Amino acid sequence: MLVITGNISVDPSKRDEITTAAIEMMKATRAEPGCIDYALTWDLVEEGVIRVIEQWEDQAALDAHFAFIASQMDIFARTMGVTKMELKKFEISSISPIR
Repeated sequence: MLVITGNISVDPSKRDEITTAAIEMMKATRAEPGCIDYALTWDLVEEGVIRVIEQWEDQAALDAHFAFIASQMDIFARTMGVTKMELKKFEISSISPIR
């Protein structure tokens, strides 16, 4: 499994627009083959920061997602007023419940 996490800094004055665009992005991405989970959430402390959390079955699913989203990302980034994006990919070999 692959996990993508990170932050997207956006124009906080566009919060309502961004939320609407993020919901649409989440719905479309969650329907993609190989997507286990995909979430864009507002940081409750840092204004204008969206937290990204994605889980993918494998690299092929992630590659397909990037190919699918490439055409939409420019529009999404302009809508959100993206000023900075930092994402990291983690390859997970095992998972255990915390409790």
